[in-house]
Parts: sequence; structure tokens; C-alpha cells
Amino acid sequence: DDVDRAYFAVFDGHGGVDAANYSATHLHVNVGLHEEIVRNPAEALKCSFQKTDEMFLFKAKREKLRSGTTGVSALIVGNKLHIAWLGDSQVMLVQQGKAVTLMEPHKPERE
Repeated sequence: DDVDRAYFAVFDGHGGVDAANYSATHLHVNVGLHEEIVRNPAEALKCSFQKTDEMFLFKAKREKLRSGTTGVSALIVGNKLHIAWLGDSQVMLVQQGKAVTLMEPHKPERE
């Protein structure tokens, strides 16, 4: 279609780099191939995080890998920004020199 899109992501591996590298390699592919990418980009991001996690868990079990990752991704569709994150990764948007809160970080004390 003629809609401009851009995707950015950062992953922070825990206990090794396997999960972070896997996510960096597969998450954007899962987002791009998701059936809701055009109608509902937020749903595409959410489902793609879940699918990538399931895919890595299968690989980790098969190969006895023991790493994990946090992650944050941004998908720009036209003039809209969609943010998805997992774990304690955080993202900050600065607009005209001022920080804009985009998310409530995952913290142990948060319900």
C-alpha cells in the first residue's frame, strides 16, 4: 500500500544474548507478516511479541538455551506511533525538548 511505515527495536539480553538476537531477527518479520498490520498495528505488535516468545521458547527447549530478553519496539504508521514493550525496558519520547511519558514501566511493585 502507499502508507509509510518505520520499525525500530532494542532488546536487552538477560543471561546471554540468544533471546535478544532471536528477537532482533524475528520480531519485525512477525510484525510485517501479521494479518492485522494494516488495520490494527497495535494488535499486530502485541501478537507478534507473543508469537516471537513462543518461537524462542520452542528453540530454547530444543537447544537447552537459558537466556531471556527485555524489549521495546516502535512502529510508525503514517503519522501515528505505536509502542510495545516487554519486561523492564523503557522508552522515552522527547518532543520540543520535553519528555513525553509513553508507558508505565514494568516494576515488581506494580500490580
